[in-house]
Amino acid sequence: MRTTVLLLVIVANTLIMVGCEEKQDEISPFTWSWTDTEQSFAEIDISPGTTTDVILEIPDPPYEYAFRVIAPKSIDEENGNPLVFSIHGGVGGAGREAHKSTDCIAPALEEINAFVISPNADKVQWYEVYNQIKMANLITMAVNNWPIDTTKIVATGYSDGGNGTWFLAERYPNVFSAGIALATSYNTLTTSGDARKIDIPLYVIHSTGDELFPLDQTQYWVDQTIAAGSDINFVIADGLSHYAPCDYTDHFEDAVQWLEDEVWE
Repeated sequence: MRTTVLLLVIVANTLIMVGCEEKQDEISPFTWSWTDTEQSFAEIDISPGTTTDVILEIPDPPYEYAFRVIAPKSIDEENGNPLVFSIHGGVGGAGREAHKSTDCIAPALEEINAFVISPNADKVQWYEVYNQIKMANLITMAVNNWPIDTTKIVATGYSDGGNGTWFLAERYPNVFSAGIALATSYNTLTTSGDARKIDIPLYVIHSTGDELFPLDQTQYWVDQTIAAGSDINFVIADGLSHYAPCDYTDHFEDAVQWLEDEVWE
């Protein structure tokens, strides 16, 4: 397995955390530290099969991370479990419950016994530095505290979350082993018009009926990055609406099977 050192390249201030005996309610918000945040994260219930919605206090604005944790039904203490970083769509208008939209993907992820972290974007696009730091912090704390196979960390998302999945896959190939992006519109060209290569495999699902992101545009960008050497499985769904993400469940199940059969074999 890779060690947590790989996460240090994500941001300059990736956390270095140690244990703390003090409890959260005994510490003034003015003295709250990342060490205290690490201690609180370590106390999250990851009993097999549990789903827990977390408000985690942090020392920097906005002073909390909201996210959902789904623990696998079978936890492999010796070899570790996969970790899926699931990011929601509709970022600009998403509310405080957006990170709880995991019902469409949870059943398929049970099949691979994955831990799932589903954070709230706080109405900030996933590619912004704020959410990159949040991703780094959450994944670092998960790897430090849970039995994670660091060769099986995956990003996935729908719509804005799919665009964020492309971005994380391109930007952090040393962290993620693969990405599953649904209903996306991610420009794979440089400002000079050359295609960029993505260094980890992606499974990209797009519908002929997508009302928001036209299939032709997404397919063009996919074709261009494939020509540049990217490993992309591009699946075209027939007639599904952009506004009915759970209708993509069967395709998502196929993508999860792809992880097992082709990425992690």
